[in-house]
Amino acid sequence: MTDKKEKKEEEKEEKKTPEAKESPDVKEDPKAEAPKKAKKEDPKAEPKEQPKEEKKVPTSVQIPNRMSRRQGETIEWIPKTRLGKEVVAGKYGSVEEILNAGEIILEPEIIDYLIPDLKQEIIYIGGTPGKGGGARRTPTRMTARMHKSGRRFKLTALIAVGNENGILGLGKATSQEHMVAISKAAQQAKLNVINVKRGCGSWECNCGGNHSIHLKTQAKVSSVTVKFFPTPTGVGIVADNETKKILRLAGVKDVWVKTYGKTSTRMNLAFAVYNALKRLSVTKGDF
Repeated sequence: MTDKKEKKEEEKEEKKTPEAKESPDVKEDPKAEAPKKAKKEDPKAEPKEQPKEEKKVPTSVQIPNRMSRRQGETIEWIPKTRLGKEVVAGKYGSVEEILNAGEIILEPEIIDYLIPDLKQEIIYIGGTPGKGGGARRTPTRMTARMHKSGRRFKLTALIAVGNENGILGLGKATSQEHMVAISKAAQQAKLNVINVKRGCGSWECNCGGNHSIHLKTQAKVSSVTVKFFPTPTGVGIVADNETKKILRLAGVKDVWVKTYGKTSTRMNLAFAVYNALKRLSVTKGDF
């Protein structure tokens, strides 16, 4: 009886103790996971590349305000087209890259952003009869049409833009107000920019510079025909004042010009000069 009581007391004590007494004969479970050892870093191994921080593309930039009379005044420009966003992101660094890629410029602010020192000239295409039969040239050309309420007038302006280093643009616009027509023509000229190829095609000079054109070229608009001939250094631009404005903006310093037809129609003369310079950058068969 005493043996049975002792066994019951021992069983009660074992139930009270939460942890079983470890015995030296207990075998470890082979499936039990062993503590993982810390891996030593290999000094020869290449360091892991850290994730690159994405550059934040600006959604708007500041461009010069050319409509303001104050120097240095800027306005905010938010690009809307794909090309405008790529220019702001830095994909294109110059207008030449855009033109060589065959992209179409649909925002004039792209030119203002890439060429902050862009210059523009008003081509005098209008005129009023003066005393003695002479006509006085005006910046805009006025035309009228008859309406039941009377005459309605319209003003047309022609603007040339360029950086005097191979970039040239020409645009025209109409409006009922003088300044509005000029500003609209300037915006249109920025959309029509071209890259003028220059060189030294004169056998008398052969200096290899970019002061003249590299070959003869010509163009015709309506009855006006314009021909350009390369000249040596120092000759200058041998042409009328309106043609000189366009050639200077393109960066051409020395050239001989021959014109045929009714050159008093300045609109046709200006576009003939523009088309002749445009042909310098194309091959035979492209025009």
